[in-house]
Amino acid sequence: ENLPPTRDNDVKIQVRACALSWIDTKLLSEIKLEKELLPIGREISGVVLEVGRKVTFFQPDDEVVGILPLDSEESGVCEVILVHEHYLVGKPEKVCWVEAAGTIRDGVRAYTALHYLSQVSPGKTVLVMDGASPFGTIAIQLAQHRGAKVISTAYSLEDKQYLERLRPPVARVIDASSGKLDVAESCLEETGGLGVDIVLDAGVKLYSAEDESTSKSQLLPHKHDIITLLGVGGHWITSERNLQLDPPDSHSLFLKGATVSFLNDEIWNLSNIQQGKYLYIL
Repeated sequence: ENLPPTRDNDVKIQVRACALSWIDTKLLSEIKLEKELLPIGREISGVVLEVGRKVTFFQPDDEVVGILPLDSEESGVCEVILVHEHYLVGKPEKVCWVEAAGTIRDGVRAYTALHYLSQVSPGKTVLVMDGASPFGTIAIQLAQHRGAKVISTAYSLEDKQYLERLRPPVARVIDASSGKLDVAESCLEETGGLGVDIVLDAGVKLYSAEDESTSKSQLLPHKHDIITLLGVGGHWITSERNLQLDPPDSHSLFLKGATVSFLNDEIWNLSNIQQGKYLYIL
């Protein structure tokens, strides 16, 4: 209600779909954006109603999709919202509203991991942990689109069946649901002992602690397993923000000339100097 007047670079959008991703309150507090009330729903798709006088990317009636910035005061679950034009891109005609809003965040994460943190290319081998998750599914498709060979892990029978039905098929589905199968061994076997070029993890076990809380974290690979299955010059892309590498771990990575990169999909919004790259990814 009572939207402020449209500023020069603002686009007024009628929202057609909004995805409710979880809010990373820890990140917000670290970058001093913590507030008492946080707007929810940042991934939106909709129709342009009106544009500011300096807007060059869009016209009224254009179909758009985008992610609201971290410091946005607006919530995507409104009927009509104002967004700066640099956070939006045109929506492809064949993609429906719900799919556009629902896939854009995981799409950005997967593209960032595979193209900016690890340069995926034909002939590379990519291990996607928990491939049946939304992020995992998109990462598998993107890697295959670039000609890479994909190995994936499954944490339940349903996940395994889902991954086996994917077309084009993944090279190997490793069933990690029992916790008995050695992921590192399976990957080395699949690659003829050479190791995997790119690993996208879905969290790792840092210690061999018995007090792991949930059953899923019991099944996560240990950091040593990932270092073992990495090939020479490999890239390990981790979502584990508190990853702790001890000197022997670092030495193993050094011997392989491997790299560890941290996947934080908010980096594009935290540094405006990369805005062009970000719009390209979107």
